[in-house]
Amino acid sequence: MDKIKKNWIYYLIIFITFYLIPILIKDTGSGIFILLIVIPLITLFTSIIYGLSNKFDFIYPLIAAILFIPTLFIYYNTSAWVYVIAYSMIALIGELLGKTLQRK
Repeated sequence: MDKIKKNWIYYLIIFITFYLIPILIKDTGSGIFILLIVIPLITLFTSIIYGLSNKFDFIYPLIAAILFIPTLFIYYNTSAWVYVIAYSMIALIGELLGKTLQRK
């Protein structure tokens, strides 16, 4: 629980990314751009910074996945379930990349 309290800013950024950025979706083109470019990039950069300042754990990618699930019912449909896995993997890769950069 202390780790979650310590890293609340990272979770807040992911929350804002998942819940407020989709408000900008106007049509299919903007939806695809946001789902495939904007959200993954913000998730990746946040994950790298998280990895630079923390030891490796699976909590961050898990929380990213859990935070995205309700957006399926708010903004998208069930065909977007694949993004739960995709964004979780992006968070994991970003965290590992941040850990790698930290060691150098």
